[in-house]
Amino acid sequence: GSLPHPDMESLGGVGTVLGCSAGIAMGVLVFSAYKLGLLYQLFHKTETKSPRHGGESVAAVLRAHGVKYLFTLVGGHISPILVACEKVGIRVVDTRHEATAVFAADAVARLSGTVGVAAVTAGPGLTNTVTAVKNAQMAESPLLLMGGAAGTLLQGRGALQDIDQMSLFKPLCKFCASIRTIREIVPTVRKALAIAQSGTPGPVFIEFPIDTLYPYHLVSKEFGVKNPPKGLMGKVVSWYLNNHLMNLFAGAWETRDVSPLPVDIPQATDDQVQKCIELVSRAKKPVILLGSQATLPPTKTLENLGIPCFLGGMSRGMLGKDSPIHIRQNRRDALKEADLVLLAGTVCDFRLSYGRVLNRRSKIIAINRDKTQLLKNSDMFWKPTIAIQGDAGSFLVRLSKGLKGHRCPEEWPQTLKAGDVTKEKGNRAKADEKTEHHLNPLKVLHCVDELMAEDSIIVADGGDFVGSAAYIMRPRGPIVLSDRCSPIVNEILHFCALQVWIVYGDGSLGYSVAEFDTFTRHKTPVIAVVGNDACWSQISREQVPILGSNVACGLAFTDYHIVTDGYGGKGYLIGREDEDRLSDIIRQAQRETREGKATLLNVLIGKTNFREGSISV
Repeated sequence: GSLPHPDMESLGGVGTVLGCSAGIAMGVLVFSAYKLGLLYQLFHKTETKSPRHGGESVAAVLRAHGVKYLFTLVGGHISPILVACEKVGIRVVDTRHEATAVFAADAVARLSGTVGVAAVTAGPGLTNTVTAVKNAQMAESPLLLMGGAAGTLLQGRGALQDIDQMSLFKPLCKFCASIRTIREIVPTVRKALAIAQSGTPGPVFIEFPIDTLYPYHLVSKEFGVKNPPKGLMGKVVSWYLNNHLMNLFAGAWETRDVSPLPVDIPQATDDQVQKCIELVSRAKKPVILLGSQATLPPTKTLENLGIPCFLGGMSRGMLGKDSPIHIRQNRRDALKEADLVLLAGTVCDFRLSYGRVLNRRSKIIAINRDKTQLLKNSDMFWKPTIAIQGDAGSFLVRLSKGLKGHRCPEEWPQTLKAGDVTKEKGNRAKADEKTEHHLNPLKVLHCVDELMAEDSIIVADGGDFVGSAAYIMRPRGPIVLSDRCSPIVNEILHFCALQVWIVYGDGSLGYSVAEFDTFTRHKTPVIAVVGNDACWSQISREQVPILGSNVACGLAFTDYHIVTDGYGGKGYLIGREDEDRLSDIIRQAQRETREGKATLLNVLIGKTNFREGSISV
């Protein structure tokens, strides 16, 4: 019952402090051992004699995921990836600009339903891809970008082409990772590929420091210190470098699962689908607006519903070129009359005047994988009756099944189609008008559309000329019109025998004309139609009347056909004197492509008053 002696209390306190300190010290030691890889190395050996390298791990995962193409512009940082992919049968397509490589990967993703893959070198190689990666993000394309980087111990120390690449891509990509050891490659690439396809599809980025890709015997030479400090410090430095090297390769070649991880695709609930079935079944004037998401699974059930459809993004062509329910013109007027609007992957952004074109009395069903896009501007200009975060394509299939036997009243799509016919007759009449100089661009586009094969793919990149093409050229089938997507999309010719047309403005052609060298080297036949009016006309149309100057809008009537010849293709110059032979020249270009040659039609065009031509696709 007596109190403890004061000295005993002090000793007890000291013991507690010492115990805590020892625990902290032990924790620090264990954490340090973990960070240095000492614990991992106790159970996993480093095979110092192995000639294998990290690029082989990348290639194994890509092959297991069905990747057939890797687009690149070569660089020493990424050479092991390229060589390993070639060895396992993945076709490596080298372009003349890194942005083109990523645009091409984006195109393959859209056309094949798989993840598009690109690899570029460190520093400026990666910075050159930023626009293309942002394009893939906005297009919701599943894309894997792999980039080289300075060695793991040299990052941030001024190594060659060493920049903070992760900060650059985090705002653009769903997932970013920097490989720190070779054993991380397989699980990281698998995870990235799954994330790219899950939820809202989009780009992902993996950074590969150069010492994670090359074999041990080469990397080890870079870790040797020529004149290490003497004494204890020298021993510590040598030990640290050797341990880092051993940890880099520890367990590198152990067998790992390379198969695809599950992909998470959000789906509408049965209750949500049922509510939509009830709304659609009561509608007298329904309209469907389809966006790119609607093409992700097969969606061939729209004809059964008989509901008039406006197609945008990669959904253009889904209904073929002559479907009775595909409405191409007068969308604003149709939306004012509609009593129900189904936004299937379509976003209320500038293309729908931020939602202001929607009739406030209409029932609105919106479905989108991305919650932000689903409700964009709904706080201001429109309100969804039902908003569903889910996959648009699968939803349409389920909706059609639930409405089996039901069809939209036929007079509604017939009325809208009649408006199409009237508008297109007017456009055709404008095509027959003579321009002051050169050829009428509308006549050129009508001629191309009439001669284009039924299995053609259309790639469009431009402003004024391409805007006109959007109103005239008719995509032949699903996923056959792509805007702002690299012309290297033509690589799809190697897995489906399609004719590929590229519609260029003369301004946009300047970005990628060097890729005719790529077409020639990779034996990729294309037909490019260039609307050459020696001007950035889409800008000039507004700049001149508003500001009174054409400054920076003027170009030259450049001999793009000669440039094409220089890259090994076949170029044609077409002017007003060739108007009567226009069809014959186009047919000759088609014959050239069938023989494996890339062709370019440099068409000198005049100005028109076709105001829709100022609208970009």
